[in-house]
Order: sequence, then C-alpha cells, then structure tokens
Amino acid sequence: MMKVLVTGGSGLVGKAIQHVVREEEGAREGEEWIFLSSKDADLTNKEDTRAVFERHRPTHVIHLAAMVGGLFKNMKSNLEFWRNNVYINDNVLQAAHEAGTVKVVSCLSTCIFPDKTTYPIDETMIHNGPPHESNFGYSYAKRMIDVQNKAYFQQHGRRYTAVIPTNVFGPDDNFNIEDGHVLPGLIHKAYLTQKEGKPLTVWGSGTPRRQFIYSLDLAHLFLWVLREYSEVDPIILSVGEEDEVSIKEAAEVVVECLAFKGEVVYDTSKSDGQLKKTASNAKLRKYRPDFKFTPFKQAVKETCDWFVANYDTARK
Repeated sequence: MMKVLVTGGSGLVGKAIQHVVREEEGAREGEEWIFLSSKDADLTNKEDTRAVFERHRPTHVIHLAAMVGGLFKNMKSNLEFWRNNVYINDNVLQAAHEAGTVKVVSCLSTCIFPDKTTYPIDETMIHNGPPHESNFGYSYAKRMIDVQNKAYFQQHGRRYTAVIPTNVFGPDDNFNIEDGHVLPGLIHKAYLTQKEGKPLTVWGSGTPRRQFIYSLDLAHLFLWVLREYSEVDPIILSVGEEDEVSIKEAAEVVVECLAFKGEVVYDTSKSDGQLKKTASNAKLRKYRPDFKFTPFKQAVKETCDWFVANYDTARK
C-alpha cells in the first residue's frame, strides 16, 4: 500500500499531478493520493505540520508547498522568502521522518544554481557559489533541502530526494501580472491589452533565455521519480538545451496563440534578472531517453485556451 501526500496540492504543479493521477495514467493499484492545500495546514507551523502528518501517516510525500513569486516580488522580500521556506521545508521533512515516510520528493528550482557559473548547469553544481542576488533568500532556502536530504540519508537511511524543474507553466498557474512568473504574466497582460486595444508591454529587453517545461509533462516525470528514481542526489527535470527560448520568442508565441493584433513594446527600464540559466537534462535522458515533451507552442496554446476559458476563476 502506497499512501502519497502532496503538499502544495492546489498549486500549478499539484493540480497537474492531480490531473495526471485522476484523468490520465491514473493512480496505480494500491496507491492512495491526498492533495493538501494551505487551508489544510499552515506548514510554517511545526505543530500544524506534525498534526497533518500524524493524521494521514503517508508512506510517500511529494513536497511542493513553498512561498513563491516572480522576480520583482523576490527582489523586495528576500528575508520573508528565506524564513518562510526554511520553516516549511524543515517542518515537512522532519514530520515525514517522524511519521515513518519512506520517500519524500521535494521540488527545487534552477534559480538555486550559482549566478557565476559555466553552462550548461548540472546537478553537481548546486553549491558551487552564491545564487543570483535578486532571489537569494528563496534560492538558499531551497538549496538547504538538498543538504537536509543528505543528512537524513546519512543518519537514518531515508531516501529523500529532490527534483529541479526549469520554468514551469500551464493550466492553474498564477497569472498575476505583478507577482507571477514571466509566461503566465505575459498571457494575462496580452489578454487584457487585446481587450483594451493597447500595446503589449514586455518587462525587460526580451533577451534572457529560459527552458520552459509544461506542468503536465513535469507531473508525469514527478510520478516516475516518486515510483522509480532511487538516488538521494537531485535530478534536473527539463527540456533539452536546444529547446531554450528567449523571453522575446516566448512573447511572440503568446501573441500568436492569443491572436493578439496590437503592438509589442519592451520596457528596458525593468530588470532582466538572470540572462540565462541553461540546464543540462543529460541525467534525465540517461534514465528516460524516450520521454516526449509537449512542443512549446502547443503547450502555450493549451495554457492560453485554459486561461481564457477559466478567466473568472483563474489565480490572478
């Protein structure tokens, strides 16, 4: 019997895993899935976290819960990002250990990698230098999960691990223009400016490059990691280096998918953040050489269609 508890189950990746488990490949026989949202427990609180783990006693955990935000929210609130995420991660990992959970798969981010580095980055380079100063609070808090996983393995033999996805997007994303990530923010902005007949303003120069991963592809890979990946060392979940796109190219795909007819302008007074974070998916390809990623344009179209259809209830 495998009892899987998903923290952050109502967020972008949690909803994608829920969709895959319930609508696509389905839960396997003998698997029970529980999706927690922030309403179920305050994971920054040790007692709250312990209580929810004692109630469910999961054998496996997918840990997605985090305080997250886009570039500008991170730049303003590094202290809050550090403290809240350190509390959440320590509480979840320790409560899992106390409840006898055999496997925890936590979710990191490519922003944890050193700012000054060689490319492509890979799993061995996480701790090689300071992260980008724009989001150092979040980045260091996420890095500490890897440190803690190694310590649980060394002292208790726990196989707690972590995945490192590149920029995730898809249905159920946070489409907030001020605080959200670049792609959902662009989709929302293009939708509004189309209605208002105004130009679409893209923040920054459009030159930074990113690897985007569709949330449903990531969900399939999460299930594989949970069931079959046995390393404690983390694994990058990403499209290949050849699939990296610039913010300008991403904006052009959004414009096409929403049939946006107005002018597109770039506000270079806004920060670009990191210019590139190119990640290697060689380790993933060693394990899963045949995994097929959804083409970027198709995934953006499906996300845009979902946003338009669910505009009234989407997070924004």
